[in-house]
Amino acid sequence: MSVTKSRGGVPNLIVAERVLKRMLQATRQHMQDETGEAMVGLVVPPSQGASVASVYILDTIAPDASAVRQQFTFQQGDARQDELIYWLQENWDVGRREQRPTGVRRIFGAGAGGKFDVPLRFLGDWHKQPGHMIQPSGGDLDTALDWILDPENETDFLIAPIVTLGHAATVEANSPISNFVTVPTGSGDALRADFWYIDRKTQLFQPVTPAVYPDDQLPILSPYPWHIQQEARYEEELAAFTKDGLFQAMSYWNADSELPLELCFLTGRVGADHLLLLVTPNDYPEHAPQVRISPYIPMASGDDIYAVFRQAFEHSKVLPLDLKWHPKMLLVDAVRAAEESLVPASAKPSPAKQPAPEHKPASADLTDKKTEHGS
Repeated sequence: MSVTKSRGGVPNLIVAERVLKRMLQATRQHMQDETGEAMVGLVVPPSQGASVASVYILDTIAPDASAVRQQFTFQQGDARQDELIYWLQENWDVGRREQRPTGVRRIFGAGAGGKFDVPLRFLGDWHKQPGHMIQPSGGDLDTALDWILDPENETDFLIAPIVTLGHAATVEANSPISNFVTVPTGSGDALRADFWYIDRKTQLFQPVTPAVYPDDQLPILSPYPWHIQQEARYEEELAAFTKDGLFQAMSYWNADSELPLELCFLTGRVGADHLLLLVTPNDYPEHAPQVRISPYIPMASGDDIYAVFRQAFEHSKVLPLDLKWHPKMLLVDAVRAAEESLVPASAKPSPAKQPAPEHKPASADLTDKKTEHGS
């Protein structure tokens, strides 16, 4: 990878190597069409004596199947990306808050006062353009301005890398303010990523020079949760809840005091005197959920489900169950097992009595055996 020199007037830009690898991987999957992904990372305020902030691009998030990819058009920004950004931010915030006593930890965040003790945020989108079109288009400018001028988005800048293919593998930056890096594709040519910066003040794209850092020198974000990686499985689980007459609400929760967070379900039946909490590990359904029981909490339509979940979890206890778990089982199977365990033994129907076998004296058995052998 070729790395250009720094440039003043815009933030310092640091890019994790894995970001460039993701760009190359994504463009290989859509060679003929435009494509792109959302970027997340950190904005670190200027240190003492510095005049500009540092922006760290830590990872990129692919859109779902609804993305529009054509030769001269790419549109992204969907519920899946929003949910993943929220998931990463929630894990990052918990990591910052709960790991402060132990100082900086590379995997999930930073300790109090550490350089990376700042919020994780959306930084912008990168996208591939046709041919060697290395600058943002007029449409890109309109899209960027719509975003940064909208006060609801609460951001005053964007990073907008432009990716192109088919460059000579030996291309190097030829100016102190060059704003690109190249990544060999393994086919004799290179991917080129040109980095651009736009803010609310200038409202124009400016080149920003990236510095590429090895992955082990930057924080690593949380792995994705199972329900987003296995969307069909998640939909099957929800349908099974509904079919069984169970209400359910989903929440992220730090159930085991370790990151990543767990995907948890609060569920129960109308008229029951208890609620069940299903805590799924990140590798669910390979490993079984934990089942917890809580006293019933009255809920109204306008209640904050997160607050209800917190109250239920704080008053819950683990329900010891031998689920004999198999990955093809569903969460509703765990609910049924829990409900069965809660039925008092005295209320369970007695097993049907089988008629006693006819008793024969030992001499009769001996006689029968002799007869069978012709004695």
